[in-house]
Amino acid sequence: MTYCVGIKLDAGLVFLSDSRTNAGLDQISTFRKMIVYERPGDRFMVMLSAGNLSISQSVREILQVEKIDNGDEAPITIWNATSMFDAVRVLGSAVRRVHDQDGKSLKAAGVDFNASMIFGGQIKGEAMRLFLVYSAGNFIEATRETCYFQAGESKYGKPVLDRMISPTTPLDEASKCALVSMDSTLKSNLSVGLPLDLLVYQNDSLKSDQVVCIDEQNPYFQMIRGSWGHRLREVFESLEDPQWTSDSAAAVHPLCVPSARYEPMRKITHPGEKIV
Repeated sequence: MTYCVGIKLDAGLVFLSDSRTNAGLDQISTFRKMIVYERPGDRFMVMLSAGNLSISQSVREILQVEKIDNGDEAPITIWNATSMFDAVRVLGSAVRRVHDQDGKSLKAAGVDFNASMIFGGQIKGEAMRLFLVYSAGNFIEATRETCYFQAGESKYGKPVLDRMISPTTPLDEASKCALVSMDSTLKSNLSVGLPLDLLVYQNDSLKSDQVVCIDEQNPYFQMIRGSWGHRLREVFESLEDPQWTSDSAAAVHPLCVPSARYEPMRKITHPGEKIV
């Protein structure tokens, strides 16, 4: 498995992925899940992949040459698409082509056709866009209300993103939040692992120099891993313990308060009572 996150902000885009596959007691493999398609000054696109590795790798290769019909005009590819919407249509076509080629044999072998991609970037002349592509090749687009997508083992890293990320979040802060989200996932799931790939794209730049591979020795990520856990414990310990009565003057936030809900159902027996 894996964990990938893509974030769309007013200031730009943030992409983060891990690189672990086949996690187990005696077999851990590393494959990069991020690929960049770039023509500086014209287009900049990033794809993060999760799911079956053979499917994802096939899609990555086919995407570079995949074409979709454009009527009497030249076929659309990711390299001549005039919008990110057309580019993600090409990606969806590549996913469906791999399904047509391998889906039947995978099913016969008892393997689900399981792959999802986060695909985003910018083509000159239009705004940045971010998409989540499903196994069927269909997709949805990020909005201001839902400005990030996750793929893979998403549940552990979601709470901090929900609390911290909004379209106006600065890029550095969003990068920090993505790394905290990844650290939470690493802490709770063996199938996600280092090294990580982090890329930050600034709006309208049509290129990015802010790309880094993060391993166990990375000083910033070491700081994140140590500080986040320590600060969480500090916040947890600062919360009041449950106060079961409201009689005490110290019960500022009592746990038990009058409620219209029924009391829990209970059966109370008395000494000598016959139980049937």
